[in-house]
Amino acid sequence: MDNLKNIWKPELYRIQMEAPVPKRLICENCPDRPEFYGKEYHGVMGHREAALFLDGEPNGAFLIRKGNECNDFYTLTWRFNDRIHHYKLYYDGTHYIKEKRYDSIYDLVADGLIICHMELKAHHILEMINSRTNYTESPYVTLNRRKLKNTLTEIHQAPKNASPINRNDNQILEIETDIKKPLDLTPIEDSPLLYKYLKSHNFKVHTFKGLNWCELCANFLWGFTAQGVKCEDCGFIAHSKCSDVVPNHCLPDLKKLRGVFGIDLTTLLNAHSSTLPFVVRKCVNEIEARGMDSEGIYRVSGFADEIEALKLAFDKDGEAADLSVYSNINVIAGTLKLYLRLLPVPLITYEVHPHLVNAIQMKTTSRQVSLLRECLDMLPPAHFNCLQYMVQHLHRVSQQADVNKMSAHNLSTVFAPTLVATPPAISDLAAEIRALQALIEHCPQIYYGNK
Repeated sequence: MDNLKNIWKPELYRIQMEAPVPKRLICENCPDRPEFYGKEYHGVMGHREAALFLDGEPNGAFLIRKGNECNDFYTLTWRFNDRIHHYKLYYDGTHYIKEKRYDSIYDLVADGLIICHMELKAHHILEMINSRTNYTESPYVTLNRRKLKNTLTEIHQAPKNASPINRNDNQILEIETDIKKPLDLTPIEDSPLLYKYLKSHNFKVHTFKGLNWCELCANFLWGFTAQGVKCEDCGFIAHSKCSDVVPNHCLPDLKKLRGVFGIDLTTLLNAHSSTLPFVVRKCVNEIEARGMDSEGIYRVSGFADEIEALKLAFDKDGEAADLSVYSNINVIAGTLKLYLRLLPVPLITYEVHPHLVNAIQMKTTSRQVSLLRECLDMLPPAHFNCLQYMVQHLHRVSQQADVNKMSAHNLSTVFAPTLVATPPAISDLAAEIRALQALIEHCPQIYYGNK
């Protein structure tokens, strides 16, 4: 568990971040403007005139018009992929073009731009999104393995309406009704996990707040609204396409144990009305209380079963989790590293990564520090605060390197793969390690004045 790699796939998230953002073209004087539109409405206007209005504007620029007085619809005209596009637009209390409904024009345009951008730039991923999924290795099973084992102690006789699970070759598995034994969730090489008869999921289309990832294929739930589905009974999150192949393995008791590991940082802190994850705060406090002189702290691994037990305690008991029962401080350190490693978007985000690498390549320390400050200012507030808390902690750990043998360089070597978002193609993290080392060593100068 301490060596678990990041289970989330970043490609769709990174592609969505590159999508154009809405820019409305304003018309100040429009006496016949409908009450449900704002200044983006330009009245009666033809295709050519609309195209001239958008000429020279960036991708994402849009306006709303009416082709002629006789039309029973309006027209949304926008610029995307350096071309002008026109769509029939309707309003009946909500705004819509096709099936999806929106409360505001901004939401409709933002979601539409993302959809068009993903279809253009990520079609190769979307077409294959659930073709190579393995349920036993999915984020859902990986994050909840111990909970699943604790919950499924026996397999009971199948109800009459139980559905068998299909193999990839469409061969239907036989159901044995007299088998009662513990369910082993350990992945079996070249053999699918067999669930004999379990409750089917109650999936409903859901609009997710914040950033979320599919718990089957591990890809980002892209879009602005109705990004996927959520099981109303157990909380399983998936793409609509992926939900079609999720096994009948719904465990309603698991909903209250979904926990905090593997959840987007900003989404989690908003849900908890907090500025710092309690996992990070409690682990750091415990390490600073009794682990600062421990040789190899953060480098020496803790016992995997104890790390998994502490993870489960955090998920189940939240801030009430008792860390004092774990005498081995490396278990606390390993759990903290696991939490940070399972963040779908690392503390130093993909957008900031190239700026970070550029900063550390400056020739003078003062210039490096200056640019590193600028990098930190680009981070989302939740990431900025948590990274500051961690860097200040690692700075204090490094100050006792004579005892714990963990210098700033050693700490940055351990934490760079966890804290810095790097493209999959990059295998040499020398620049990332140097940058994190500089953050740790020059922490007082970089964070001076930041509370």
